[in-house]
Amino acid sequence: MTSDPVRLGIAGLGRAFMLTVPAFQADSRIRIVAAAAPRADSRAAFEAQFGGRSYASVDELAADVNLDVIYVATPHQMHADHVIAGLRGGKHVIVDKPLSVSMEDADRMVAAAAETGCHLIVGPSHSFDAPVALARSMIDSGEYGRLRMVQAFNYTDFLYRPRRPEELRTEEGGGVLFSQGIHQIDMVRLLCGGRADRVVAMTGNWDPHRPTEGAYSALLSFIGGAFATITYSGYAHFDSDIWMDGIGELGAPKKATDYGKARSALQGLDAHSEAKLKTTRTFGQGALPTAATQHEHFGPVIALCDRADLRLTPSGVEVFGDQERKFFAAPAERGPRREVIDAVYDAVRHGNVPTQTGAWGRASLEVCHAILKSAESGNPVALSRQCGLYGEETKHE
Repeated sequence: MTSDPVRLGIAGLGRAFMLTVPAFQADSRIRIVAAAAPRADSRAAFEAQFGGRSYASVDELAADVNLDVIYVATPHQMHADHVIAGLRGGKHVIVDKPLSVSMEDADRMVAAAAETGCHLIVGPSHSFDAPVALARSMIDSGEYGRLRMVQAFNYTDFLYRPRRPEELRTEEGGGVLFSQGIHQIDMVRLLCGGRADRVVAMTGNWDPHRPTEGAYSALLSFIGGAFATITYSGYAHFDSDIWMDGIGELGAPKKATDYGKARSALQGLDAHSEAKLKTTRTFGQGALPTAATQHEHFGPVIALCDRADLRLTPSGVEVFGDQERKFFAAPAERGPRREVIDAVYDAVRHGNVPTQTGAWGRASLEVCHAILKSAESGNPVALSRQCGLYGEETKHE
């Protein structure tokens, strides 16, 4: 197999790309060669920085014969059409989470990957984070007995970051579940073996000016007996990064002076002005994220086993055993989102696919919909589209 860099095309030059571009730039295994974006100024900024080709449409990007893989970083509701265009253009695809908004679109995407024989990877997701992988390996070792329960919490200012109008409409993938809950769901599914079978949940929609889900709490049961609780609030009050040694989600130390800035920035803005403010965070206008000093994370996670509780931190896993307490460092941070680049390179150059395939992304999306359905009905919701860590699907009749 060739060891040449993977030739990457970018679909969408918005905020998602801004958060991941440092990873692409820092790794010699990736070479950014083309992009598609509707705004001419974004395309011009891309060409000025990377010297590659730019297109006004994803269809044109998908037809570029000089690409190996396309990173789809467009808005959620566009994922299906853009992923399928890339796959049918003979390209491997990595799509930013969530896989899609609807289950029907997810089915189309997974089918297109199977039909074309191209790899479909869903990420970046915090299930790639090194401390999560370390905790999974510690569970697999059997040293601490069976995994019994996982608890995951996160409290952020997500709902008050600048949003386009559709990002505040649940039916278009807005709210905290599709953008944020998918991270927690991916992580607890990875730790618990993947195959959830039932969900019961409640959601919070408490600000009439941000009319979508801003919080949720859910209980998931898994085949094999483990269960997990996941809780999230994006209402910009308590900040759970204080429980993560003061390290922010992207692995950099958090400034205490940033507290309250998200809500303050929106004061007096109408929907048009807010959407315009969001464009200042996109490629060509916004600043790149602060360089990470530790691994990325998604809030406190504790895995409870028979003989120890495992606390995930930005630097590793702390073990609270029967009689002693130990800390196991995750592999040293090798660069931003290096695990995601590993997955893309190994899939494209060596045919080794990660757990986070299209089928995995579809299973996590099913949990998002189950949370909404359970919250509306007040009843548990059975799951039927789950898969294990290596792609095996579980069907419930």
